Amino acid sequence: MPMPFAFERITPAPVAANARQYMARMRDGVRLATDVYLPDRRTDAEHPDRAERDAAFPAVLVRLPYDKNSRYVYADRIARLFTDRGYAVVVQDVRGKFRSEGATVPFLREREDGYDTIEWVVNQSWSDGRVGMFGDSYYGFTQWSAVAAQHPALRAIVPRVTAADFAAIWRPDGQPQPVWLEGIEYFAHHWVDNDTYEYEPDRSLRPVIAQYEQAFAAVGARSLWFDLLAPRQAPLPTQSGLHPFDARPVPVLHCVGWFDNILGAHMRDYLELASRPGWDAVQYLWAGAVDHENYRLGNAPVREEDDHNTSEEALDRMLPGYVGPALDFFDVFLMGVRPVTSLSKVTWELGHAEWRTSPAWPPAGAVERTFWLRERDDASRGPLPGGLLTGSPAEDEGHAQWVHDPDAPVPSLLDNSFAHLQAHPDLAPLADHDGTLAYCGPVRETPLDLAGPLGLDLHVTSSAPLFDVFAKLLDLAPDGRATQIARGQRSVDTAAASGTVHLDLGHTGYRLRRGHRLALLLAGSDHPLFLPATGTGENPWTALTAKPSTQTLRTGGAHPSRLTVTVAAEQTTL
Repeated sequence: MPMPFAFERITPAPVAANARQYMARMRDGVRLATDVYLPDRRTDAEHPDRAERDAAFPAVLVRLPYDKNSRYVYADRIARLFTDRGYAVVVQDVRGKFRSEGATVPFLREREDGYDTIEWVVNQSWSDGRVGMFGDSYYGFTQWSAVAAQHPALRAIVPRVTAADFAAIWRPDGQPQPVWLEGIEYFAHHWVDNDTYEYEPDRSLRPVIAQYEQAFAAVGARSLWFDLLAPRQAPLPTQSGLHPFDARPVPVLHCVGWFDNILGAHMRDYLELASRPGWDAVQYLWAGAVDHENYRLGNAPVREEDDHNTSEEALDRMLPGYVGPALDFFDVFLMGVRPVTSLSKVTWELGHAEWRTSPAWPPAGAVERTFWLRERDDASRGPLPGGLLTGSPAEDEGHAQWVHDPDAPVPSLLDNSFAHLQAHPDLAPLADHDGTLAYCGPVRETPLDLAGPLGLDLHVTSSAPLFDVFAKLLDLAPDGRATQIARGQRSVDTAAASGTVHLDLGHTGYRLRRGHRLALLLAGSDHPLFLPATGTGENPWTALTAKPSTQTLRTGGAHPSRLTVTVAAEQTTL
């Protein structure tokens, strides 16, 4: 008999003292809990044109599913920074979450609710009729849904670390992906009912789905969206009807993190809109060396005193950099007190170096460079440095193999990829695992500045009918510590494969410093962040058994495998 499933139920925190909560009525009668924070009704000495104005303010709207009053969201602290600049702030629990009424289903009602909430805002006595939206992740998605709704009062948005359609995370460009257990599990914790449920399933047990069934039974409710993604593995579009990119263009400040685990989806959104007539003129990019939870590379791995999730002082230090780009953007497109020329089209951070600006991304003059994978006396197995990353392909074909054992998968060495830089683990030990291959470039005599897209083209086959390929691009330091720069993964159907597997590793701005080396790890698993492929072709959610498989990588000759990077204009050598 299974043991009782232990879980913690997270309920709403008290409404902030500096907020007034309303229940805003939507078109179907459902009421959504909505907090309003207003500026002091006084003249701003620095900007006298923002004075009293009959106590009317432009509003910044945030719509989110994570409890608008929680310490995790720190909406009250963010609101102070906005209200000090003369903005009203409206923060709302989305339908079916925490204090809001309605069914708990993600995505499907955000368009209508976004429109109706903006309509509610502009009819308040303190509103001047102008609305902008701000926020991360799911509350970046709610911004795109509001864009699709086309309310005329919506003047600008600042989506951070997000995607306009979350289906692009599960199947980017329609390509099959390994089962991102961490991402799918999110719905089993946050989208069951109004509250959030914390529990720790044993992801090594088979069938994996049984752990979540036990959790739902213990809670007494289940997640519709989890059921769509597991075990059916049928991700549906999260934008229905008019796609936001086909709506009326609005100014957008895309805020991305080079270490965000959904960076690829957000960068595809930005690049598409930057190429679309009508949208292109009002697309702006802010790209920092941060992860999904806004931990910074400069602090990684994060010490307790620098952890803004637990330290009030660290949160105070973090917030100005988090909110500042949005404030400057809204001053131009919402408040109208700064000229458009005060904004750079692209503001980006070169990790381990400095902030830069450019008129486009990738920055002008950036060039593509190729590193070819080469074997070295079968040294691609074993500890780093392993095989070679070189400036020219080998004339003769080489071969290397790794074994994927679902019962002994390659460990992730990371519990939470949303907060990658909080831990920023040393991945060098993974090179010793039987399920990996390693390749390494020469020691840098001068820095190598990466500034743009990264990709990998591998000639790889498998003894399994379906197999996964994971790639991690690393910075190998002189002391042997190896930390992640970027990553990518693909699932491959052996029968349908062409023999070449392309992995999109996203984009980065990163300085590989003098004395460091560029390294690459290839593997067939990354557990527990991803469910291991079974080796049998069976569904990894429901399979009871699994078996090892052998993957063969060809390098050189007629079947070269290569890593492609983009380097800044001033780079002349690899």
